[in-house]
Amino acid sequence: MHILENEVLRLEIADRGAELSRVWDKQARCERLWSADPAVWNRHAPILFPFVGKVLDGKYRLEGREYEMKTQHGFARDLDFVCTEETDGRVAQVLTSTGETLRRYPFDFRLLVRHRLDSRNPRLLHVGWEVTNTGDRTMFYAIGGHPGFLPPEGVKKEELLLGFPGNQTLRYISADPAGFAVPGTIRELALREGLTPYGATLPETWIFEDRQVPAVQLVRPDKTPWVTLRCEDFPILAVWAKAEGPFVCLEPWCGRTDDEGFTGEISEKVCEQRLEPGETKAISYSIEFHR
Repeated sequence: MHILENEVLRLEIADRGAELSRVWDKQARCERLWSADPAVWNRHAPILFPFVGKVLDGKYRLEGREYEMKTQHGFARDLDFVCTEETDGRVAQVLTSTGETLRRYPFDFRLLVRHRLDSRNPRLLHVGWEVTNTGDRTMFYAIGGHPGFLPPEGVKKEELLLGFPGNQTLRYISADPAGFAVPGTIRELALREGLTPYGATLPETWIFEDRQVPAVQLVRPDKTPWVTLRCEDFPILAVWAKAEGPFVCLEPWCGRTDDEGFTGEISEKVCEQRLEPGETKAISYSIEFHR
């Protein structure tokens, strides 16, 4: 476990999955991330790679051949990364392809993950990823974040508001109970002062596509922000919570879960990313933990 710390926050980052595993707010004296209680949801803030969501029947297709991917969200969250840099304010960790990953996902890759505390705003965390195609063929992949945030003490998650600064209306699609997207469920979300309640629809998943959401907030009932996630680089933002457990997940995605009944090739998946041999793609988002 690696520690990032300043006068306001203390963060813990595991080598397993390069996962942000704890955020302790020293001033508010409270935990800001979900505890990963396995009876409810055994994650804190997993990295989703090289898939986001599920593939139909645990199988996907590449150049006419079928591969198995039984686990949701790929495999990076369950593998050990190697720490390559560690200071008081920055941690970098790397995952590279192996014989085991190649059996499930036939691409050579390098995934570099950085967590960095902002030097000027002690409540701001930067999360950066670099994906490199180290093989000799075009690589297809998806990547996403999945942090689960706790509400303020004394506030239930159902009482929180979602904030979308600068937006008046948004469109979203839902996921079915099995976790697949249902494109025919496009709905319009009308906002008041950029805010909307989320608790009434729990545990529904909202998926905002087409770069509609450059920033999203969890907002207290008094309309003051509690968490702001900025994700300008990401084409998709998802919001998810379980009926059990006090957390809400704000999820920036490049790529997403399959549509219901999708049987196409991996290259045809919605928002699938691609890299040519030797190419690197960098992407990042930030989380501000307001007091």
